[in-house]
This record gives sequence, structure tokens and C-alpha cells, in this order.
Amino acid sequence: MSTTANTADHPAVVGKLSTLDRFLPIWIGVAMVFGLLLGRLVPGMNDALSSISVDGVSLPIAIGLLIMMYPVLAKVRYDRLDTVTGDKKLLLGSLALNWILGPALMFALAWLFLPDLPEYRTGLIIVGLARCIAMVIIWNDLACGDREAAAVLVAINSVFQVVMFAVLGWFYLSVLPGWLGLDQTTIEASPWQIAKSVLIFLGIPLIAGFASRHFGERAKGRDWYETSFIPKIGPWALYGLLFTIVVLFALQGDRITSQPLDVVRIALPLLVYFAVMWGGGYALGAAMGLGYERTTTLAFTAAGNNFELAIAVAIATYGATSGQALAGVVGPLIEVPVLVGLVYVSLALRRRFTSSRTAPVSQSKES
Repeated sequence: MSTTANTADHPAVVGKLSTLDRFLPIWIGVAMVFGLLLGRLVPGMNDALSSISVDGVSLPIAIGLLIMMYPVLAKVRYDRLDTVTGDKKLLLGSLALNWILGPALMFALAWLFLPDLPEYRTGLIIVGLARCIAMVIIWNDLACGDREAAAVLVAINSVFQVVMFAVLGWFYLSVLPGWLGLDQTTIEASPWQIAKSVLIFLGIPLIAGFASRHFGERAKGRDWYETSFIPKIGPWALYGLLFTIVVLFALQGDRITSQPLDVVRIALPLLVYFAVMWGGGYALGAAMGLGYERTTTLAFTAAGNNFELAIAVAIATYGATSGQALAGVVGPLIEVPVLVGLVYVSLALRRRFTSSRTAPVSQSKES
């Protein structure tokens, strides 16, 4: 999928996928279990991984995400981004899903499922405010979504995240509960903390991907870049994903396995959230006639969350051992397998769509 691109167009090609691609759900499951076992069974593993950080940013997680995102962003044809920025239906749909529906839905689900657990409830609301700017790139690529559209929507989410995260946190944790006669709380999230997350997890791989395409094509031409260079770096996206999953689950393996009932309570609203956001994105994209690729991108960018930022904010405000931090950690525990499953659901739905993309643009993804 990610390394061979539009294989769903040609079912016979599926049999020629690499072992990594063909058994991706198995590798992800193994990575999750391995990470949980590391965190649970290896003494000091959690503390060792947590100590490897700079200014509150986990270096192992940062390295994994950068390795994961660079190949995908190197595949983007930046000279075609104007075809996305001119699509007002896509942009407005994304803004509505990410910054109106998403936070409101998570607020409602948190209060509905966790009325007696304020720490977990607050943690989930914070997760709902942190719109995805990193891992969604690879889910979109695996589902053969529109790479250029994903790059633009993620960039827009990044800008809104810096400007609106603290404001929406104040509204959903303090103002709205006050209006409804519910318990109120506060959040501490500085603009720099949010901007730092954006710059590290999106800015660095975006600049590297753009520079690779610009200088690579300039030196050896587009044909060499897309037929020689891209296939070599493509598998590293999945290596980075698997490494990131192992680190994430190892960091919290002990807490997750020692509090299984709490994890289940937190997981239920998350499952509903991912299903509604992804399904809502698909329904909206189909209703607007966006075609498969951009509908897929709209759905995945709406369903994903920036768990790195949510966890960092929860730890900074409430502490590393808080229920809010645990709720943030459970986010990727549920998001990873659910969105992997939705990748396959998306590919199965592909035949129902007639792509709105032109032939040359579709061909660009066959690298």
C-alpha cells in the first residue's frame, strides 16, 4: 500500500506486495504486544525511555514519527498543492469536522461515558482538542488517499492548533460546563508548547520532504526521483510506524496492563468517537462529490488526533501519573488498531467511488 501505492486499482498486484505491506496488521499487533511486554516486564524501561527527552519532547517518539512521516511527505507533489487549496468544499468540510464537530463530540462522549471519572473525562476532552498532524499522514497513504490534500489539511490543522487549542480548552473545560451546571476545570497550554509540537512533528519532516523532491528532481529528474528514490525510502515509513508503536506502548505498558478496567472505560468513548468522525468524514465527502481520494483524506484527518500534544499537555497540567495523562495514553492504544482497520474498510469501499482526480495526478502516486 504505502510502498506500492495504488494497488487497490489492480487486485492482481496485491499478491505482489512486500511481506511488510501484506501482513501489516500482524506487524502492528506484534509491535503493540511487544511494547506492552517491554513496559510491563523489563524493570526501569518506562523510566529509561521517559528520561530520553529534550524540553519535554520524547526523543524516541520524535525519532520514530520523523522516520515515519518523511517518506510520505517526500512523495507529495508540492507543485500540485494549488489543486487542493482551490477546493473550498474540502477545506470547509475539514475545518467543520476538525474544529466544530470533533471537540464537541468528544466533550459529549466524555460526559456520557465517564460522568463519575473526572480525571479520565478531562483527559479525553483534551484528546479531542488535539487534531492530528502526524500519524494521519501514514493512515491516509495506506488507504491511497490524496497525498497533496493530506499535506494541506494537516498544515491547516497545525495553524488552527497553535491559535485555537488553548481557547477551546478553556471553553470546553470551563465555560461550557459552567453553562450546563457541570464540574469545571482548567488547562495549561502555552502557545510555545503547542507550536513546538507542530514544528517538530510536522515542520521537520515537511521541510525534509519538500527539499528532497525539489533538489532530487532538480539534480536527476522526476522520473529518477519517483522510480528510484521513492521506492528506496518508502518502506521506512512503516519501519518508523512500528518503532513508534513499540515505544509508545512500552512507555505506558505497566499502567495499561495494571489498570485494564480503567482502560476499557476510556476506550469505549474513543471507539465511538473514531467511528463517528471517520464515518462522518466519509459521508460528508461522498455527499460533496469529492471522489475517493479526497473523501478518504477528509475522513482520516477528521478521525485522527495529536496524541503527542494531548499527552504533553495532560502531563504538564496534571502530572505524569494523573488520570488525564492515562486517558491521553489510551488514545493511541485504541487509535492505532481502529484506524488500521478503517484503512482496509476504506480500500474495500473504493470501488463505490469515481475519483475526481485527473489521470496525471493519479499516476503520480504510483511511485
